[in-house]
Amino acid sequence: MFTKIRTTALVFALGLAPALATANPMVGGAPMLVERNIVENALNSADHTTLVAAVQAAGLVDALQGEGPMTVFAPVNAAFEALPAGTVETLLQPENRPMLQRILTSHVVAGNLSGAEIMRRARASSDGFFHMQTLSGAPLSAQVRGGGLWIYDQSGNAGRVTIGDVNQSNGVIHVVDTVLLPR
Repeated sequence: MFTKIRTTALVFALGLAPALATANPMVGGAPMLVERNIVENALNSADHTTLVAAVQAAGLVDALQGEGPMTVFAPVNAAFEALPAGTVETLLQPENRPMLQRILTSHVVAGNLSGAEIMRRARASSDGFFHMQTLSGAPLSAQVRGGGLWIYDQSGNAGRVTIGDVNQSNGVIHVVDTVLLPR
């Protein structure tokens, strides 16, 4: 008990309490708690209901609740709505599960990559891009553009990171405004 009190006092004395209290941004109107895993936090985001439904339909809940660490580029509902009419409904059908799994795992990279680290690697590369391999095997590339972080899929489509560094117990989420598609 005494150690806990001393630790708490030290945190406040060093001025770290405000930083710890605001470590994670709100996503979809909900607090994202660092002690929760990727799925547990996504379930609370009003902006990720389509993504959650797709993860469930693809049978990927257990994988995204796994130990990690993993970096997830999480598309918002509006990103799915921007796909051609009927695409999401088609992908959610059981016979299209392998395709849905490939698309969703094309948003996941092994490791815990902060936005600052991704940007640092992109700036340090000879071509201005940080190239990543996703769990599906499809490549993603990150670029710093206009001070923001952009993620490119295999076809060259770009999604902007709108909320970065949402830390989870098993990795980190970066919210993107586009569904990243493999070929």
